[in-house]
Amino acid sequence: MRRLYATETAHGAGETAHGLYNAGESEGPKAAWEMAGSFRKSIGGGDDYGESEGPKAAWEMTGSFRKSIGGGDDYGESEGPKAAWEMAGSFRKSIGGGDDYGESEGPKAAWEMAGSFRKSIGGGDDYGESEGPKAAWEMAGSFRKSIGGGDDYGESEGPKAAWEIDLSKLEIGRAVAHGTHGTLFRGKYEDQDVAVKLLDDSLKEQLKELAAVWHGFNHSNITKFIGASMDTTNARTALPDRAAACCVVVEYLAGGTLKQHLINHYKKKLAYKEVVRLALSLARGMSFLHSKKIVHRNIKTEKMLLDSHMSLKIADFGVARVEAQDPKDMTGTTGTLGYMAPEVLTGEPYNRKCDVYSFGICLWEIYCCDMPYPDLSFVDISSAVVNKDLRPDIPRCCPSAMASIMRRCWDADPDVRPEMDEVVRLLEALDTSKGGGMAPEVKPAGAAGCFSFFRRRPRGAW
Repeated sequence: MRRLYATETAHGAGETAHGLYNAGESEGPKAAWEMAGSFRKSIGGGDDYGESEGPKAAWEMTGSFRKSIGGGDDYGESEGPKAAWEMAGSFRKSIGGGDDYGESEGPKAAWEMAGSFRKSIGGGDDYGESEGPKAAWEMAGSFRKSIGGGDDYGESEGPKAAWEIDLSKLEIGRAVAHGTHGTLFRGKYEDQDVAVKLLDDSLKEQLKELAAVWHGFNHSNITKFIGASMDTTNARTALPDRAAACCVVVEYLAGGTLKQHLINHYKKKLAYKEVVRLALSLARGMSFLHSKKIVHRNIKTEKMLLDSHMSLKIADFGVARVEAQDPKDMTGTTGTLGYMAPEVLTGEPYNRKCDVYSFGICLWEIYCCDMPYPDLSFVDISSAVVNKDLRPDIPRCCPSAMASIMRRCWDADPDVRPEMDEVVRLLEALDTSKGGGMAPEVKPAGAAGCFSFFRRRPRGAW
């Protein structure tokens, strides 16, 4: 009896928070001297002096603060008797902020001077007198952001990143799939049908990294990202998965997985034109991901979803990551046996070309409407792919141009595999007018037909 892989179907999830720490509203009540250390640290000004500086007068701290951000000698306590407005000009001049306004600025209020000071050191437009009524802690975030010192702490911003969802608006329904890295649920978010994947804590940092990139994607062959949350404690209802530490929300696609679609056509097969259409959709989505430096790392037909119009979209970014500049930083054995490239199986450094290998296996699968290596154990697959150059047998009825794409994609040498944008061009050039798909047939029990498996032919042989 044929053994099919255990499936893990799930919508996209995935990984780098590019944003800096946002302290949010809670900083409001802090005194100015409490914030000085944090502010100085955020713009690269040395160690955080912390709360212990609180008792010091502002004029005592001025010299140390100026020196910490590279602003010249420490004037020390001797400056104490000087008024703050007398010292402002010297301080600004010491850090390269233009001419010394001198004593004439004395009558100005501190909030009147803020705009001029910020403008003098290249910190953007002068907010002017209108900022006067604002408390110091309200202005701190805007001021720091204007001079490039990180995110705005301001009251209105809160701790949320652009991609974070409001959990109070999320309704989680029934579970539809269970996988290694989490559980997938149906749900609703702001009256939109969604898929919700609850993930364990080990993927939190990975999800942050990917969410920061994924939320800006807009591609017809990539599952639409709704948002994510790094904390599930404030969920509207009790979460079905108590171990979940974070969640990702994506559009719900009603057509099911590509794998199930192929299983449904196991006997009937797909028309060659339909084979090429599905393969092109997958290739275009992968080409887009690679152009954004995203490596999916688990390309397989179970991770491809179909909408109600049978349009294909890449989903489940649970183990995807931003491609490392140094391949040595990517060596983890990640993916699904049968689709994993040899370099991944052996723990060698790899890059986006591991996805190209997986695409080659998927292309064979789409053409044949069958699963690769159904009669081999996982151990046998790993050993044979690496040591015996095992690949699925390409049926004789497969057009040579299509077969060539398969073989190039699953080549043992990553450098020989094409980039996905080239694969797109090769598929677009295929002639589907004369057919070329597999003929529907009912095979006798136990017959291998054109679905047998063997060692891959030497390069260049057919």
